[in-house]
Amino acid sequence: MLDTCGVFAAVFLVALVVAILWYYPTARKVSTVPGLSPSGEDGNLSDMGKAGSLHEFLIDLHGRFGPIASFWWGKQFTVSIASPELFKEHQNVFDRPPLLFEMFTPLLTKHSISYANGEDGRSRRRDYDRTFDFNNLSIYYEGLQEVAYEIADKWAKLGPEDHIPLGEHMFLFAVKAALVALMGDTFKNDKEALNVRRSYDVAWGEMEKRLVDPTIPDEDSPRGQNLKKAMDNLREIVGKAVKEREAHGEESRDFLLIDAILAHHEGDEEKRFAEAITYMVAGFHTTGNLLTWAIYFLAKNPDMQEQLYEEIKSQLGQTDGVTHDTISHLKYLRWVLDEALRCGVVAPYAARYVPDKDHTLGGHLIPKGTPVIHALGVLLMDEKYWPDPEKFDPERFSPSNSRGRPAIAFSPYGFGGKRQCPGYRFAYVEASILLATIIQRFSVSLVPGQTAVRKYGLVTHPAEEVWVKVTKRS
Repeated sequence: MLDTCGVFAAVFLVALVVAILWYYPTARKVSTVPGLSPSGEDGNLSDMGKAGSLHEFLIDLHGRFGPIASFWWGKQFTVSIASPELFKEHQNVFDRPPLLFEMFTPLLTKHSISYANGEDGRSRRRDYDRTFDFNNLSIYYEGLQEVAYEIADKWAKLGPEDHIPLGEHMFLFAVKAALVALMGDTFKNDKEALNVRRSYDVAWGEMEKRLVDPTIPDEDSPRGQNLKKAMDNLREIVGKAVKEREAHGEESRDFLLIDAILAHHEGDEEKRFAEAITYMVAGFHTTGNLLTWAIYFLAKNPDMQEQLYEEIKSQLGQTDGVTHDTISHLKYLRWVLDEALRCGVVAPYAARYVPDKDHTLGGHLIPKGTPVIHALGVLLMDEKYWPDPEKFDPERFSPSNSRGRPAIAFSPYGFGGKRQCPGYRFAYVEASILLATIIQRFSVSLVPGQTAVRKYGLVTHPAEEVWVKVTKRS
């Protein structure tokens, strides 16, 4: 009888241990990285929801545990890093952890380069990246300048008391610029661009909901139906552009991104669509928000706006646009864009992982398959590298003020080898052309009573629309 009780006791103990290991994975000590134990069956995802966003969760996490910290993404042990030294250690890791980006699959599809790791991902990047190298960027200036002039011409028709929805106009520019420059001249009118924007807003809004609430809505629910309608619309628009370029691309002297995509995925319509939608979204989402933040900060700081105007006037005169030869002379403009990326925390995080072997990071063993978040936004607001971090100050990026600061401390487009944002050079060209065109022609001021509040997601944007007024320069 005692032996039987002992067997039952042993079985119960084993079952209890298994249950604890299943529901509370930190009962197994998988790493020495300090951090959180799971707060429930979803790990720390509910804590993330309470924080408001992944970025805000990471601010608290690193504030409590230091530059390397851990938490649980569901049942997956996850590490986050936020220091130049740790970034440097991890800069040669190429693969992205699918788990942390799977909520974007309905928008980008499973065929997207965002989910391509190993040699597949590397070969795609080799073929696509050449369309963004320094010399090939020269083919985009004329088309981007044309779209920038369209925005400026609309503003020129407004009076000094007319209110302009800044975010809407910056996204209109970014959408048209991305579509025209990256996918050819299929898109020429505002109606088409706004159609893309509206569908994208629905799809992206759904994706960002899943960052803090991983519950996937039923396909027949209003959310599910709205997402399907938006995706069908995007598929139709992008599909038309792909087919147009496939049929008439040889008539163009320029080799665009869409041409590289068509060549790499010859005959595979699904992969062509996935790559086109991925790069289209990446091409306008970050740039639209970057320009919104940049003009907002300049409107709040008229002295900095005038300093930028004087540089533009000295380098471009009163009417010339930005060219491949003059963009490098606009140094203060580049500082403004960099400080807008930093102060707006436009890109809060990235992530990598090593799928097939253990490795060390910061002196800690990181088990194979562990997602490692690069907390870019946490570091961008670190007082150690950015004194008074909430203050907008482009002079932070002057040579004298940059001296002694690790270059990798400013990594708004990610860092390291071939997984850095492929279009970051294009984004700077695009943003420089629009910002120079606007400040060259207008003095921009805020409609009184506004303070933009950051709303964090995969990309940070103002929580509400920013309204500005413009006065034509004489």
